[in-house]
Amino acid sequence: MISARTIYALAVATRVLVVDDDPTVSNVVSAYLTKAGYDARVVADGVAAVEVWQQWKPSVVVLDVMLPGLSGLEVLRRMRAADDGAAVIMLSARGEEEDRLVGLEVGADDYVVKPFSPRELTLRVQAMLRREERLAGLDLRPTKLSAGPVTIDTAARIAYLDGRELSLTHREFDLLTYLVSHPGKAYTKAELLRRVWGWDFGDSSTVTVHVRRLREKIEADPSDPRLVLTVPRTGYRFVGEPGLAGESG
Repeated sequence: MISARTIYALAVATRVLVVDDDPTVSNVVSAYLTKAGYDARVVADGVAAVEVWQQWKPSVVVLDVMLPGLSGLEVLRRMRAADDGAAVIMLSARGEEEDRLVGLEVGADDYVVKPFSPRELTLRVQAMLRREERLAGLDLRPTKLSAGPVTIDTAARIAYLDGRELSLTHREFDLLTYLVSHPGKAYTKAELLRRVWGWDFGDSSTVTVHVRRLREKIEADPSDPRLVLTVPRTGYRFVGEPGLAGESG
């Protein structure tokens, strides 16, 4: 089991970028993250967000939708276009489902509606990193997984389809890795939220959107998927023969 000391050490090394033009929000969020052991930095506009994001390389970005200069959605579009896979939590005062879906479609991993609890937001940041923290505490684990045409290098966090490297976001990689690790097994959206996102709560549309984005990258015809299948009244399952390609270490 990973120790509390290891978790704290990982948290200290983890950079979290907070992008919000409301100093009350950004300062409170930053204070909570710092208290939790993260290295938090604050910027207040979209242009600065792109610059700091590119140079500082945060692991998690807390990103407001409404920003001066560039909107949060445009900032995210640019960074995803640059193949940056940092985990992203979008913030917005608008709670309508359509607004949440737009952020998820652009490449966000989570969506929090204002007003929110800074403690809850900190817990969501921790949940995003919990999976990596657990893996980092294991002495032995597969470095490569394969199922069907997909091969995954878990240590390098790179996935391949028929030998071609895939461009995946942080959460798309986690989702694909989990499904490939359990080929043929069906999971509900709630189970995937818990096992991949680390959440005991959350919007199931998060899973729906991520599966759709993943299909667009690995399916020959996303409208007629052959790898990530929908299981009626259940959820999703990955089709492929399990296999390990490589060694543990």
